[in-house]
Amino acid sequence: MPVVVYHLVHGQQSTDEVGALLLRSTALFAEVLDSPLDRVRAFAQEYPPTHAAVGDRLVSQGAVDAPFFQFYLLAGRPQEHADRLLEGFTDLLVEVIGADRSRVRGTVTRVEPEAWSIAGVSAAAVRADEIRDREQS
Repeated sequence: MPVVVYHLVHGQQSTDEVGALLLRSTALFAEVLDSPLDRVRAFAQEYPPTHAAVGDRLVSQGAVDAPFFQFYLLAGRPQEHADRLLEGFTDLLVEVIGADRSRVRGTVTRVEPEAWSIAGVSAAAVRADEIRDREQS
């Protein structure tokens, strides 16, 4: 289930930096959640400088870029996981693309397992199947 989406202004970072940000993000997510890496997703949505504003100015008019990220966790995960990811994704934006830490914003959205789909099946049902399979092993 783990998914993170970065909202970035196009041209403020290189393609290589965006790639490194995404790969390091999937590794961080997998580590914090003790999740198989192949279950983790990371995306970067880039906006033209004319489509991003900070305060009363567009980035195209000289506003300093202020990256934003959002990530999703299944409800029931400990707050410690959310805290580590909020800090970790911020750290990655600072380290990888050179963002000013004070300008980075992020959020976590907790999703009930019944409201998340994995291969067309609710995460609640997938979990129940995984638990049943482990018990039978």
